[in-house]
Amino acid sequence: MLQQMRSAAKWIWIGLFVAFVGGFLLVDTSGLLGRSAVTPTTEVAEVNGEGILYTTLQSATQSLAQQREQQLGRGLTLDERQRVEQEAFDQLVNDILLQQEYHRRGIRVTDDEVIQAARYSPPPQLMQAPELQTEGRFDPEKYRRYLTSPAAKQQGLLQMLEGYYREQIPREKLMEQITSDVYLTDSRLWQIYRDANDSAQVSYVAFRPDRIADSAVTVSDDEIRAYFDKHKKNLERPGRAVVSVITIPRTVTAADSAAVRDRIMQLRAEIAGGAKFEDVAARESADSGSLQNGGLYPLGPRGRFVKPFEDAAYALRPGEMSGPVLTQFGYHLLRTEQRKGDSVAIRHLLLKIGQSDSAAARTDRKADSLANLAANADSPAKFDNASRTLKLPAVRLTAIEGEPLTMGGRYVPSVSAWAFGGTRPGETSELFDDENGYYLARLDSVTHGGAPRLQDVRAEIRQILAVEKKLDRIAGEATQFAQQAGASGLEAAAASKGIQVQQTPMFTRISPVPGLGQLNQAIGAAFSLPQAKVSAPVRTPSALYVMRVDRRAPADSAKWVATKAAQRATLLNGLRRQRAQDYLESLRRSAKIEDRRKELNAAMRNTDT
Repeated sequence: MLQQMRSAAKWIWIGLFVAFVGGFLLVDTSGLLGRSAVTPTTEVAEVNGEGILYTTLQSATQSLAQQREQQLGRGLTLDERQRVEQEAFDQLVNDILLQQEYHRRGIRVTDDEVIQAARYSPPPQLMQAPELQTEGRFDPEKYRRYLTSPAAKQQGLLQMLEGYYREQIPREKLMEQITSDVYLTDSRLWQIYRDANDSAQVSYVAFRPDRIADSAVTVSDDEIRAYFDKHKKNLERPGRAVVSVITIPRTVTAADSAAVRDRIMQLRAEIAGGAKFEDVAARESADSGSLQNGGLYPLGPRGRFVKPFEDAAYALRPGEMSGPVLTQFGYHLLRTEQRKGDSVAIRHLLLKIGQSDSAAARTDRKADSLANLAANADSPAKFDNASRTLKLPAVRLTAIEGEPLTMGGRYVPSVSAWAFGGTRPGETSELFDDENGYYLARLDSVTHGGAPRLQDVRAEIRQILAVEKKLDRIAGEATQFAQQAGASGLEAAAASKGIQVQQTPMFTRISPVPGLGQLNQAIGAAFSLPQAKVSAPVRTPSALYVMRVDRRAPADSAKWVATKAAQRATLLNGLRRQRAQDYLESLRRSAKIEDRRKELNAAMRNTDT
């Protein structure tokens, strides 16, 4: 029994070991400790005077990156690595802010609280450990016996649990303090229910600003300046980089697809001949999500999978195996393990459709040539020369800071993160790749984000003000039309002016409505105007609407009463999480946070050159 417990505990402390050792090795092998820009005591940030070491951030990032790589079954792109680093940085900042708040509020954790929590409130991960379950459910007695065993102490489980609860208990105490007054009255619950279930249908005539030519309105420089001064915060933008990208696609042919289909038929025959599905899946499947479970997706409802996959799963009887099922991910082989109501458990393996070995070799050789000609070059001309020599056209794209770059709707890996990672205009990237191809990028220009300059947003402001002026211009026409429609009817007034009346489907207060928009003045008017009466013009930021409410259907109060308790529980949980998130954000806004990551990265880059 204790031997089984040792295996159950291993994954609990392995993350701590990986975080420490992985982070140390990253820093040590990268040479960072030997550079003048970064030393073991270099602080990457300061939070209300408390520092975060560069090595601490690297350790946290490396630990989180290794977790993501294990989940994905592959290495991370630069974009993903950048997101992971930001997540690790935010967590370190939040941890410091919380510790400072515990101190300010006098929140403490006693030894007895730790002991009681460890005894009666095990971490969720431990409750899922198979060795601590009886008949598929967590067994508290097995858990408590394990806590008192020599193995728990020898493997460091008790020390790990103490650290967990000394972090978790004060967090729970703080959350209890800041969410204790969160409550929803019946009247508020009914209002929320009505917002989602009251419905209305309207007919309308829209007076849109495109009725007025751009040349008919004038926006002065003084008006643009005044708008800029008043809305500067709302005009902040992320950085933008213009990049030229050369792509070598991994082109897949019909012959490649046919070869994969033949292979999956061979695997089907192998399983039908007596091989275990889970063994074949473990050996062959490219589906990292189910691979560790022998290809098993446990019992679950509809909506989990893409349509061809799900249609095939629900068409099978328990124990029956499908033929090849093609989706955008490749060819699948499925076997239904269990059906229970509208839920299904399936076993599954995936073969991705890729190039044949000979085609892949040709693509790789071309990518090697591209890398030799221009990768990591400082001269922009080398990039252009490589494009001409290999007859590979470059495409000019705009990357947005913090967002992955796309080209024709397809993700381009790592280029965006590289462009904003201290690269200088004119430099060329290393050769990036993913399952779809190879990519080489040159940075042509970069504009850093933050508060904009007036000249950068002048055209945008001019357009906003021009729309407002156009709406002012057509307000009189819309008012006259509304008066006429009130006397003769909406359709008759529209016909006399050659205008078309539009009618919406039934919609709620929170629905997006074609032609009307969402959560604006027109949507609100649909639930407040007298029914069957023509309204005065209702102005939104994008149009003026003359409306008539054709139909309303109130929410079912009896149905609400029957679901009220569940509604309250769900909404209260959400409100408490939101309160906690808002509170943490307020701590960050009021804190003095000095983030030196960009300066340190730039300093290290200069040290390298």
